[in-house]
Order: sequence, then C-alpha cells, then structure tokens
Amino acid sequence: MKLTSVNAKGITSMRTHQLELFADYFQFYLQDEIADGDLSVAWDDAAVERMLAVTEDQDVIGLGTVRNMHVPVTLEFLSEAPANDLANFDHVVEGTLIINVGPLVVAGCMDYFPDAARFELEPGTYRVRLSGSGLGTLSEDGLEGQDHYLVQLWPAVPVEPTVLKQHLNG
Repeated sequence: MKLTSVNAKGITSMRTHQLELFADYFQFYLQDEIADGDLSVAWDDAAVERMLAVTEDQDVIGLGTVRNMHVPVTLEFLSEAPANDLANFDHVVEGTLIINVGPLVVAGCMDYFPDAARFELEPGTYRVRLSGSGLGTLSEDGLEGQDHYLVQLWPAVPVEPTVLKQHLNG
C-alpha cells in the first residue's frame, strides 16, 4: 500500500520518513542495494564543496553534512519535482541516482550495511535534491547544531550534479 499526502505546496508526496543518521566523515549516502560503487573516488574537491558526490554508475550518491555526528534527515519520495524553495535553505544541490533493482538503502558511511534503512523504490532514474538548513548554527566544537537535511527523490532524467544554492562557510 502506498501512502500519499499533499504538502503545503501541492506536491504529491508518496512517502515521508524522519531519520537520524550518523554522518561520520561528514556524509551519509543513498544507494541501490546491489550497488558496488566507490564514493571515495567521487569525493573530489568539487564534490566536497557542493556537498554531493556521485559514483560513475550513478547507483550511489553521497550527501555532505556540516557535522560528523548524528544529524536529522527528512526523506521524501515524490512523484514529481518539488518547487524550488531556496529561501528556506542554506544549501541546495541536485544529482542523479539510478536504482537498478532496489531497494534504496540510506545509511551513514560507517553503518553496518545489513542494518541500514531500506525503502522500496521502483527501479529507475531519480533526481535527488539535498537541501540543508541551519548549517551556520554549529557550536564552537562542531558537535552540536540545528542543522537539518531534507532529501527529496523523484523520477527524472539524469543530470550532472548541480548546485542551486551554495552555502558559504565562515
């Protein structure tokens, strides 16, 4: 059974999930369960700056964070592209994720893979939008903050990683 709801902007959301992920190495990832891509190769200087890395096969996508602690993540599965809501976020970036078989796995990079969150998702090509808010609220030691990450996925044609709004550190 698919759960559907309509958000305030009128976009139909198939599913929404609230997660708390351990963003060790300042990242978490989404991937097709059968993917074997290596994000360590994908995290070049440009990817670090845009806070998004994609493997060559586009079946693993790494999403950057400003803390390497547990971070709150809202995961939304949409049937169509959401409106650009740049004013309410510090950083917004998009990339492509290909699900060949599924399910979608969402995890911190040091999580035990068999225990990672899994979500049924039809095989296909998806746009992934990472929108970060509260990125400038970190404590002096970088351990506490009001940062939050909204991850939205919807069916779409592949794109190169694109920054819609760049967070400026410091």
